[in-house]
Amino acid sequence: MNGFLLTVIGARRPGRIGCTLLLVAIGVAVLSPASGARRPESSFRSAVEGYRYEFPRDHGAHDAFRTEWWYYTGHLQAADGRRFGFELTFFRRASPPDEVKTQPSRWSLSQLYLAHFAVTDVNGARFTFAEKLSRAGLGKAGAEQDRLHVWIDDWRAESSGSGDTHVLEAREGALGLSLSLTPAKPPVIHGQQGISKKGGGAGQASHYYSFTRLEAKGTLTVDARPVAVTGTGWMDHEFGSADLGADIAGWDWFSVQLEDRSELMWYRLRRTDGSSDPASSGTIVFPDGRSRHLSLDDIMIQAINTWTSPASRARYPSAWHLAVPSLALDLTVVPFVEAQELRTSRSTQVTYWEGAVSVTGSKQGQPIKGQGYVELTGYAERLAGKL
Repeated sequence: MNGFLLTVIGARRPGRIGCTLLLVAIGVAVLSPASGARRPESSFRSAVEGYRYEFPRDHGAHDAFRTEWWYYTGHLQAADGRRFGFELTFFRRASPPDEVKTQPSRWSLSQLYLAHFAVTDVNGARFTFAEKLSRAGLGKAGAEQDRLHVWIDDWRAESSGSGDTHVLEAREGALGLSLSLTPAKPPVIHGQQGISKKGGGAGQASHYYSFTRLEAKGTLTVDARPVAVTGTGWMDHEFGSADLGADIAGWDWFSVQLEDRSELMWYRLRRTDGSSDPASSGTIVFPDGRSRHLSLDDIMIQAINTWTSPASRARYPSAWHLAVPSLALDLTVVPFVEAQELRTSRSTQVTYWEGAVSVTGSKQGQPIKGQGYVELTGYAERLAGKL
């Protein structure tokens, strides 16, 4: 449930390839680079009911769709007990085929790639992030279509030869990540009939699946010091071509991993009047891997605290009470560190909050704990206004 608006508008950005990149990212959207006022280009494929997933093929790129992202988050722990959160995300944004045909060269902007990399030092109460942007030309960035392999320079997410293990690599200055993640459960398809709805309009949907529990091990580098870590990760992969509704101000997205090996994904599409769009939904994943779709009526969520960014002055919700009455699930979600805001001035030009959270509460009347990640968009600036 994560995606960034990308628009080509003629800005100069020097790079190692020594060329002018006519790129500026100027907003956010769940599915595409436009508000509801603009229809998706007919040259792109729409996310429609009946899509049949095939793995490992669907871990790869889907160039027939306009927007796509591979999103990894998770929690890591060192042998000395230090705890960390991490985020590594790759975005792909396609230009319409007709535009590409007018510039038939290796430098033509057929695909734009962006990436965000962030680490939360829980014990040190510190948050650090980095970002990248590049075109899919001369090997600078890209994604294979029949398996998981997406990269920008030396940042990558790639599957092993068998397709079972995910390998993440990223390094920027004194910050680095080298992880192997093995699925503990099969992928979970979100939504119904093969689509995850993002509005009530025709085609306002995406294809969206997750690995909700990945066993992680590897090395995290903080302050140029490598630390051996183990932990648990989460992976989202989403692709589509449609537009958000014009009345959507932003969204709140939650991933929760509970100690009984169940997981919860939930996204709330926030309207400009403060209400929740009926397309808001989620998924509960049971310990045995079975899952159930959750509609807006199935879940209750209330913000119980706020945090104001000293940099952007945005005021974010900062703790939540979340309940699923039909499951007798009652949770309190609290950030490990309040300041987990990304201000992506060198890539998407978007300010958003995404961070590691702790989870406590009860399930079926028994105490339960867990961990998760939360993403908050549209608080630093109104989504529609940005677009």
